[in-house]
Amino acid sequence: MRFLIACLLLTCIFSQAQTSPPPQQPYQASAPLSWELKNARWFDGHRIQRGNLYVEHGVFVAKKPAKVNRKMDLRGQQVLINPLAEAHNHNLQTAWGWGQYADRYIDEGVFYAAMLCGDPAGVADVRPLAAAPAAPEVSFITACITSPDGYPLAAVLPQASAEAATAQDQIVLVDSPEQARAQWPAIKARGGSWLRIVLAHSERPELRQQPALFGHLGLRPDTASELTRLAHADNLRVVAHVETAADFDAALAAGVDAIAHLPGYANTADEAPEHFAISEAAAAQAARQHTAVITTTAATALFKLDPAPLAAMREVQRANLARLQAAGAQLLVGSDVFIGTARAELHALDSLGLDRAMLLRLATQDTPRALFPGRRLGCFQPGCEASFLLLGGDPLADLAQVDMPLLRVKQGRLLTRLADVAASSSQASASTVDTPKPALKKVGKPKAQSKPSSKAKRR
Repeated sequence: MRFLIACLLLTCIFSQAQTSPPPQQPYQASAPLSWELKNARWFDGHRIQRGNLYVEHGVFVAKKPAKVNRKMDLRGQQVLINPLAEAHNHNLQTAWGWGQYADRYIDEGVFYAAMLCGDPAGVADVRPLAAAPAAPEVSFITACITSPDGYPLAAVLPQASAEAATAQDQIVLVDSPEQARAQWPAIKARGGSWLRIVLAHSERPELRQQPALFGHLGLRPDTASELTRLAHADNLRVVAHVETAADFDAALAAGVDAIAHLPGYANTADEAPEHFAISEAAAAQAARQHTAVITTTAATALFKLDPAPLAAMREVQRANLARLQAAGAQLLVGSDVFIGTARAELHALDSLGLDRAMLLRLATQDTPRALFPGRRLGCFQPGCEASFLLLGGDPLADLAQVDMPLLRVKQGRLLTRLADVAASSSQASASTVDTPKPALKKVGKPKAQSKPSSKAKRR
């Protein structure tokens, strides 16, 4: 996987060096603006609504502000949606990755993200960047735990060996419940409100004897359960990386809060498709325990499977999604595509046949709220954060509209690559369709005519 990602990055860099125009300016944010959006259409999570929308002090409000900086008549043509969220990636958890991909998130309308395996020092460099008004908002996990031969060691080590694994400190290595208890103070000291544990082919202990799979395995189920117990005792939440349906069951048995990867996103051990098919009982348990499942179906394309195996895995993904939806389990949109964002996952899920309204609701409402609970995200009612994308048409009819935002607004601020536009946006302006009324000539009160004198009357 590390070699594959490196090849993809080198291909992209070489291609851009040959054909790309000069680098664009980074996104900048205007001051918070007051908005009047007349004849607007917006997606409310189920359907397209119509009416007028108003923004003041970074939130939607019920009445037109006393001063309006931006007045737009959308004529019932364009459609507003809330920004997208990415629940699983790793490309913003280092300063280098931030420099490469942060503006791409804004460009693609992805304002919220979760980075699931950063080391504390690297994330410390990124946090100030993520606090900027024109930046994507990021939830970081800095405690990533696997076995001494587990994933993602093969991806992060220059040489996949037990000695190199022991020498690194980005990933925490735990091999038993006893080690979990012994290392818990150091794990908690890494900070954050979440930790990530890895379960990979946990039902097949014989794979640990295969050198080719070093760095691709994960924790024993009993170790995963103990880590989850320790985390919950300290009010921390747990997301579990899984590969197979058995890993999915083990994560549920451990009581994790979220599962990263729909089983069937990859097949690194060349197993039969049925190893990735979750049961109806497991889907029901996920719903009952309120365990969210991060989809990551777009990542399957990175493995370059032959047509037949790819079709088989896609069918497993469709079946798994259908079972989870039927059970009422919570789905979150995440791609795990290092050179992309949640927009790749949006299209991957669309190709698997998810209902378009549900898909947009997952991306613009459910996922942002799961990443940043307690905030009023993904809505257009008064009091909701005024963050939205303006699309040229209806994304329910044509999902490609999401790929071409005409306008990006974050908490009332216009996000733009044009510095002069960002600087001047707070000046009051009138709607392009408002015609100025002609000025009325001031006319004084007509003077009363004087009565004719008595002499005049006698004439």
